[in-house]
Amino acid sequence: MKALFSLLAIGLVTFLFPTNQETYLLKGKVMDESGAPLIGANVLAKGTKNGAVTDVYGVFSLEVSHRCKELEFAYTGFETISKKVCEGDFIEIKMRPGAELEEVVVTSRKNRRKSKKENVMMKSGMAMDYAPMGIAPPSVAIYDSDSYQNFNTEDYDHIAENRFYEVTQTPLSTFSIDVDAASYSNLRRFINNGQAPPADAVRIEEMVNYFEYEYPQPQGKHPFEVVTEVALCPWNSQNKLLLVGLQGKKVETENLPPSNLVFLIDVSGSMHATNKLPLLKSSLKMLVNQLRPEDRVAIAVYAGAAGLALPPTKGSNKQKIIEAIDNLEAGGSTAGAAGIKLAYLTARNNFVENGNNRVILATDGDFNVGQSSDGELVTMIEKERESGVFLTVLGFGVGNYKDNKMQKLADSGNGNHYYIDNIKEGRKVLVNEFGGTLFTIAKDVKIQIEFNPAEVQGYRLIGYENRLLDKEDFNDDKKDAGELGSGHRVTALYEVIPAGVESPYFGSVDKLKYQQTEVHKSAGKSEEMLTIKLRYKQPDGNKSMLIEKTVAANNEKSKLTSDNFRFAAAVAEFGMLLRSSEFKGEATYLTAENLAKGALGKDENGYRRELIDLIKTMGALHGNNGGYEANKGQR
Repeated sequence: MKALFSLLAIGLVTFLFPTNQETYLLKGKVMDESGAPLIGANVLAKGTKNGAVTDVYGVFSLEVSHRCKELEFAYTGFETISKKVCEGDFIEIKMRPGAELEEVVVTSRKNRRKSKKENVMMKSGMAMDYAPMGIAPPSVAIYDSDSYQNFNTEDYDHIAENRFYEVTQTPLSTFSIDVDAASYSNLRRFINNGQAPPADAVRIEEMVNYFEYEYPQPQGKHPFEVVTEVALCPWNSQNKLLLVGLQGKKVETENLPPSNLVFLIDVSGSMHATNKLPLLKSSLKMLVNQLRPEDRVAIAVYAGAAGLALPPTKGSNKQKIIEAIDNLEAGGSTAGAAGIKLAYLTARNNFVENGNNRVILATDGDFNVGQSSDGELVTMIEKERESGVFLTVLGFGVGNYKDNKMQKLADSGNGNHYYIDNIKEGRKVLVNEFGGTLFTIAKDVKIQIEFNPAEVQGYRLIGYENRLLDKEDFNDDKKDAGELGSGHRVTALYEVIPAGVESPYFGSVDKLKYQQTEVHKSAGKSEEMLTIKLRYKQPDGNKSMLIEKTVAANNEKSKLTSDNFRFAAAVAEFGMLLRSSEFKGEATYLTAENLAKGALGKDENGYRRELIDLIKTMGALHGNNGGYEANKGQR
């Protein structure tokens, strides 16, 4: 009898509290009425908090506890749809545009409706003392969309193009690495709109570093590998072109340290356009899908004031994070400094030792309330970086995009800067290059090259104008420099004038009266063209480590050029044409196109083919005379 009772009890417990419950996988695709995929659409199992988000192809997969389940499909600007879905089906959902959206004030309790001409400031869902930080408490801001006019106030810092230096006078070239790629995606936006980009929007090093190169993975104790290549310069056959490449060690996602991320999102009135906040939200939702349970995310927002829209939340609670992102709406003025202070405070309060602590600022950069000058913001960021919190800046939008401000913030905050012009770029930065964008493997990376005057008469660093350092900065560990992320690559190009070549780039200088420059006899006996030195620190370190490598003279005759070399040269040639550089020599759009066509390599994502299309477009804009000659007056 006892045995029977025990069996009945076990059966009852199993019925009431089932273990190892079977799960079912529901799949499908969400589209608009034309069949275009809706990226970042919410899919929720009705009556639960179990949900998923569609990927860049509009596809979703969701684990549920029943073979068939009623799912709810929601997307901003579209009518919500409910549909029963069963395992084994691949359902296609077509959503219809909804009525004009009202804007919403998000609080810690529930949504409160506002009229169309009112706007939103996010009210903090958690108690916080703002007074010590000089931050105004969250409040509701009013914004009239009719007051926004159609005018262009985009800002770019002037670039004074690097010139040629004589080796006998200036033997050392010193600069900080740069993994930013904002310039390329920004100028792509101009060209795709049928416009030539402003010359100062063209940073050639960021164009070159946008692309993947097949450099070898590091094998030794250092977190990156150094590669070099020398060949004839495509646009000036008298000169040579030197490529210096760095390949960062790739750390697989599962082996990356835990993340403490704070999304700092601009919800001011200037962010209302489709290519700003809506694109930002879709991009961030793709990033959320990459999070692991050990990661944490908070969301801080700012418009007329700053507040927390989401307290630190585990990466496993994706639905809660996505709901907070979906609730964001734009309006009001832009108190960027207050938002930055709040984001760093939140990151410091949740700091993860030996983890990845980072603020991700998403904005058009149009700050207009509180501290808004470049100098004030840079000083604040430089102070904040001492806490060990890194910074990633994501730029959005057109018309009032403040490229110069975002460059300064990223450079000052141990960070990187990207421009998101479409959802494909959002996927590249936040999904495909997730590790490189968010996880630093080496900081304060500096390069110093000493040229041998017996082999090299002169040199010019192509790009990196805003990354130049004094020669003394190389050994100064207090001097800030660029960061290298997991799997990131950095490429630098030098145009080199060989010894004995007559060059138009050097003027005459009178002989010195009090001293004389003399080349050491050993230089002529050396078989070296140059020596490369690199310094870097560990992400949490304060003392730099040194790497040194020599490049042999005449090594360009020993082998054919690689796809890496030819493609990087094509990008640089295109950049010089866009800038109408005085150093472009014999460069034309046609030669740049042909050089790129012969160096496509694997090109799995089609980025290199896209460059060729941009070169063709610019050739057409400038008038195609067979040579795609650049418009010499374009600046």
